[in-house]
Amino acid sequence: MSSPSQSAAELLTTPVQFLRGVGPQRAELLQRLGLHTSRDLLFDFPRDYQDLTDMRSIATLEEDKFLSVQGVIDEFELRNAGVGRSILGVLVRQGQHYLRAMWFNQSYMRERFVVGQEVLLSGKAMLRGGRWEMHHPRVQWIEPSDEPASQAPWLPIYGLTEGLSQGQLRSIIRGVLETCAGAVDDVLPPEFLVEQQLPPIQQALEQIHFPPDRPGMEAARRRFIFQELLVLQLALALKRQQQRHTPAAVLEASARIDARIRRLFAFEFTAGQNQAIAEMAADMARPVPMNRLLQGDVGSGKTVVALYAMLLAVAHGYQAALMAPTEVLARQHARTLGKVLAASQVRSTLLTGGLTARERQAAFAAVASGEAQVVIGTQAILADELKFARLGLVVIDEQHKFGVRQRASLKQAAASPHYLVMTATPIPRTLTMTLFGDLDVSTIRDNPPGRQPVHTYWAKPDQRAKWWEFFRRKLREGQQGYVIAPLVDESEQIAAASLKQVYESLANGELEAFRLAMIHGQMSAAEKTSVMDAFHAGTIQVLVATSVVEVGVDVPNATLMAIEDGQRFGLAQLHQLRGRITRGIHPGFCCVFAEAGNDEAAQRLTAFVESNDGFKLSETDAQLRGPGDLLGTRQHGLPPLRIADIFRDAAVLEEARRAAQAMIAADPDLRGAQFAKLRRMVFVRYGAALDLGDVG
Repeated sequence: MSSPSQSAAELLTTPVQFLRGVGPQRAELLQRLGLHTSRDLLFDFPRDYQDLTDMRSIATLEEDKFLSVQGVIDEFELRNAGVGRSILGVLVRQGQHYLRAMWFNQSYMRERFVVGQEVLLSGKAMLRGGRWEMHHPRVQWIEPSDEPASQAPWLPIYGLTEGLSQGQLRSIIRGVLETCAGAVDDVLPPEFLVEQQLPPIQQALEQIHFPPDRPGMEAARRRFIFQELLVLQLALALKRQQQRHTPAAVLEASARIDARIRRLFAFEFTAGQNQAIAEMAADMARPVPMNRLLQGDVGSGKTVVALYAMLLAVAHGYQAALMAPTEVLARQHARTLGKVLAASQVRSTLLTGGLTARERQAAFAAVASGEAQVVIGTQAILADELKFARLGLVVIDEQHKFGVRQRASLKQAAASPHYLVMTATPIPRTLTMTLFGDLDVSTIRDNPPGRQPVHTYWAKPDQRAKWWEFFRRKLREGQQGYVIAPLVDESEQIAAASLKQVYESLANGELEAFRLAMIHGQMSAAEKTSVMDAFHAGTIQVLVATSVVEVGVDVPNATLMAIEDGQRFGLAQLHQLRGRITRGIHPGFCCVFAEAGNDEAAQRLTAFVESNDGFKLSETDAQLRGPGDLLGTRQHGLPPLRIADIFRDAAVLEEARRAAQAMIAADPDLRGAQFAKLRRMVFVRYGAALDLGDVG
């Protein structure tokens, strides 16, 4: 309850226990949902709405129209319809008329119905044998506290926990709106609201929870989606501003240095590589740190561009560090670099968790003295005791495997090194504008000449024998292959093939005549190194692996891949795995064994088979799985978005980005009085995650 003497801050921080209609027991339920104060409730937006704008009596129903019907449960029955199948029928009475709601293979719904309870059903009605039916309608359980549909044509639907009903939460939120909404400050200036056609905050709060009509609901939702994306874009723009004010070494790629670097490579760079190098060299020639994302499809030659940048830093007397997410990938980079530097005097060192104490101490000493000009490693590079003599460039491979804080800690290893991140997971534009909005982007779209295609198949169980016969024939011709399994050990919880099961089955069956070995993340560094060295040398013909080989493994002679339980891998991950067999002069062959348990898995597997274009597949993956699954804002250190969806709301994101850029152009640090509240929100929300400095 509020009193006239309460300040706005006190109103908005009132513990839920003391709000009207809550109390200690209900407060515990709200707290389970993360709702601790009145402000939390105001901004606990509905996840959906029940459209009651076309309420009908059963007597006036029409076929093939989305309608809502309110009535009382008269009876229900759950019956079997064959092995593993069921039909739940619920008879709803409205006066003298009846409608049957039906759910197929959803027996768990049985527990949610009680005879005599009032319900609201929404869906398409069908006339069957003289009686109206609705299949899989949306159900709303009506409570005495609910308003009539005529007064609330759009009924909010919130996330709940056991013991808390929609009616109870609606009543609580309506009370909070009445007493506390007026205390919420609008962070957006009035003239900006008019310019962007956004409703004021109090109106938006009222209409997002209890919209009077569809336009009111859509305007309110757009207001909060726009504001959330604007705050994110402003944070990223401020981060870029901050980076531009930090000094860095000027590392110019003069004609002489460029020629010396290119002489180390035994091939001509592609047009895409040259373009990326030009963009990167322009950045490194400026007295501010480069912050660039280099993306390209599997096998497009990103590592070559990174090596050029590292050698450019070394040419100016600086050190370069390359951090990879796994020891397998770090050693692969060290091997590649060793070949390039064979005819040069550049000294490099490998720094991973698998080093002995003596090796580690020697590597640290070489880095601290400047003797090691290029450092390649895993997260061991982030060790507090590692000191660089003169770090000029940081390269991070497979950026999405690292969080913001990990990459930031490397940047702090020197005053202001240049910064290049690489990813072989092509990133949709909407994600580039959010998770990587503080970076400039270079994209390599072409592949080195001579790169062979990969033929991909989705095999059915009865095609296994034919595939393994083909696999054996290619092995006898001298080629090598991978077999991928989703799990290391057998699991009671997950129905999928384990690595050890697959290895035993193949070693004693289809591939018993060939030399096999296993590799997975639970092996020691020495064991993994030994296996990979033998595979590179051709001593091992088939590598049975988990997704530990997803990135970085480069064995040109390996042209075969079988993937077990392919439905358990994401589309981007499947494409990355397939990228292991695009390295040589022979075409690759990839066979995925999978049972698509749902439409999403079937779409994913179909897309994988039909396309080798990583950019196209990344867009498909994003649409199927959403941004959270694709890269995950949490692993980037950014708070999750509350109401916006960067794919669904791509158009609003573009508008918010333009607005943020205009604001920063007019007031680079948002120091103007009209932006004070907005600036505060930006720093509260993203200051720590993006290391924005003072809250000011």
